Amino acid sequence: MQGIDLQDCPAYLQVMDWDKLQYFLMVARHGTLARAGAALHVDATTVSRQISALEGALQQTLFERAPTGFVLTAAGRALVPHAEAMAAAAARIHKADESGAALSGQLRVSVSEGFGNSFIAPRLGRFVAAHPELEIDLVASSGFLNPSRREADMAVLLARPRKGPLITRKLADYSLGLYAPADRPDWQAAVAATPLSRAGIPVIGYIPDILYAPELDYLGEIEPGLRATVRSSSILAQRRMIAGGGGVGVLPCFLASGDPALVRVRPDQTIARAFWLALHRDVARQPRIRAFIDWLDGEVRESRGLLVPG
Repeated sequence: MQGIDLQDCPAYLQVMDWDKLQYFLMVARHGTLARAGAALHVDATTVSRQISALEGALQQTLFERAPTGFVLTAAGRALVPHAEAMAAAAARIHKADESGAALSGQLRVSVSEGFGNSFIAPRLGRFVAAHPELEIDLVASSGFLNPSRREADMAVLLARPRKGPLITRKLADYSLGLYAPADRPDWQAAVAATPLSRAGIPVIGYIPDILYAPELDYLGEIEPGLRATVRSSSILAQRRMIAGGGGVGVLPCFLASGDPALVRVRPDQTIARAFWLALHRDVARQPRIRAFIDWLDGEVRESRGLLVPG
């Protein structure tokens, strides 16, 4: 059997399926089996097996195996526009239409612990109800997965990334303030009248040598040289320590507002920060990605007064 002429689109469509073409496109875009596998959430062996099966079906060599990775042959280059056309068609098929057709697949979002647990998680039920066939991983922790390395589909970060094949934009501004336990009016009065460094009140904050983002080093914006004397790597733990009478400390307003165990002190002192949305260029047009971003934008708009009080 002779190889198929890849300039003849109908001929190759008869011998392959979209699943194999996805592997072909990812290797063509990323250049190595490992990076293609990461993009597809499979191992490199699976990618290699699919590429070999596709080449066998076409009886064509699509890639040259070079020390630096996989390089398209002439046959591979001829296949790319056809594969991209099928990718566009597949995206249209899977896209939710105006009647509310279901989205499916996996969506992994990396977000800071405080924003993920206190803002996204309580609201996520509405998005889940609208898209019940989606599998959603909300990775809310002290630290971030890297969209550039395809560890997550998207991330909500504390600063705008400067490197990588990413699409980035500001998601929302948010404010932080100084909070004290509601049942310690003596501390509240002391903080209002006395520098914290001389008030004899424990200060709660992050552990400096394992601070996962420089944007969290904000105690100096309350008072120059201010140090935490009771520390945790978790903002949720810091909130509990303040509410439980362990000291005073800085918290995001969206995390502390409405908690009867907390009182904001020095309300004229506000620390301004922002959340940044980052996603890999390769996933930006996927319907499930767009749906989540649209939903999150709506939640942020509705909650602007919570994120930036006053």
